[in-house]
Amino acid sequence: MDIAVNVTGGDIVGTESDGVTAFLGVPYAAAPIGAFAFAAPQPVAPWSGSRDARSEGPSCWQSPYPQPVRTWFSKVTATELGGECLNVNVWTPDVQADGLPVMVWIHGGAFVRGSNASPTYDGTAFARDGVVLVSINYRLGVFGYSVFDDAPTNLGMRDQIAALQWVRENAAAFGGNPDDVTVFGESAGGMSIANLLTSPGARGLFGKAIIQSGHGHAIFTKEDSTMVTAEMAQILGIPATAAAFSKVPPDILIDAQNKLGIAIRDDPDPARWGVSTIKGGMGITAFMPVFDDLIPEFPDVAAKSGAGGSTPLLIGCTASEFTLFSLSSGTRDAITDEVLPIAAARFGADAETLARLRAERPDSTAADIFDIVASDQAFRKPIERFADAHRSADAPVFVYEFAWESPVDGLGACHAMELAFVFDTLGSNESFTGPNPPQSIADDMHGAWVQFAKTGDPGPTLTFSASPGPGR
Repeated sequence: MDIAVNVTGGDIVGTESDGVTAFLGVPYAAAPIGAFAFAAPQPVAPWSGSRDARSEGPSCWQSPYPQPVRTWFSKVTATELGGECLNVNVWTPDVQADGLPVMVWIHGGAFVRGSNASPTYDGTAFARDGVVLVSINYRLGVFGYSVFDDAPTNLGMRDQIAALQWVRENAAAFGGNPDDVTVFGESAGGMSIANLLTSPGARGLFGKAIIQSGHGHAIFTKEDSTMVTAEMAQILGIPATAAAFSKVPPDILIDAQNKLGIAIRDDPDPARWGVSTIKGGMGITAFMPVFDDLIPEFPDVAAKSGAGGSTPLLIGCTASEFTLFSLSSGTRDAITDEVLPIAAARFGADAETLARLRAERPDSTAADIFDIVASDQAFRKPIERFADAHRSADAPVFVYEFAWESPVDGLGACHAMELAFVFDTLGSNESFTGPNPPQSIADDMHGAWVQFAKTGDPGPTLTFSASPGPGR
């Protein structure tokens, strides 16, 4: 059954099925093309008549994941890229309701990939359980995080804030309460939540936050990003200005972004690109948020000073985040007993630490130990620092761990493995989770997220695990 509501811009028509109504591909800002490609998000141009919101809108410009990640993550984006990519998907149990809690999802993808179009992010289960679920797109890579003298910084973050402002203005049209909004995101999306939680530009736009596998320390300096922009300009043979970049076809910009990633990967001195450059099987990103008016200091530093206020926070990670990166890059196969001390030392683990981990995990391989060491350094420790910083300002903080192990390719409890459990969309990506992931864990985890959105307390179950899958 088709259902119409009025939002900023005009009427939209969605589809109701089994008690949940979905409105897909709804623009929250003007299409970031042409002169708007590197501008702050612009208001949506009103349309006449009713706009069809029964199918996904475009995803923001990006390149496909490299293999084997592309196989593991299956469908990630919509068929179309670009155009009106600054859109939201909305699922609601009742457009006539009054004051339902609202959750806003910010996808991950290392700030260069991802989309609200992934089947894993289907919001039906949240709506089924009494929540209005909104998933957003935001500009990525060169379009979202380049630094120019003639354009605003952090355009991807400005898009996120514009989407949250849209939610505040339009939540009631879907039965939601604009004063009861929970933001949540994973990986780059989780890092985005840390930035938003402490940003002066996002004050008053949400009241609760969930950070999955993200933290408050993934920020470039403007100097780092200016260097990246200059290198991009050199590859393209154009001035390093937003005006010049906006005249280049988007697919050519993405191709240059990919060439830049290869250059950084092969650079004998990768440190010159800045300490925040991410290297691994997910690819290489030199495009990340920078310090500016929205992010005046590291979020964990700002949180300790009370910038996040008393916002309830649910934060955590998977048990072996780094396995995704070590497997996809081929590093895992190279970690032998002889190589382990050298590789682990790069992540700050000494002989005593390795001996302790060996004693605690007598059946683990050298590669397993390395993944734990790298996961601790890259995820768990910075997450704990952010949790402690926010807690020190007398905010309620809840810390979770996801430890169920996928049987696929030895992925185990790796980065992003919790996503289908959070959304209760098991079966949406069997190439990653395998064919029979346990519904009981999805019930617990999805239920905790819903309870947190409704009450600010996820309940007592914060460790999500089951017996290890075969092959681990």
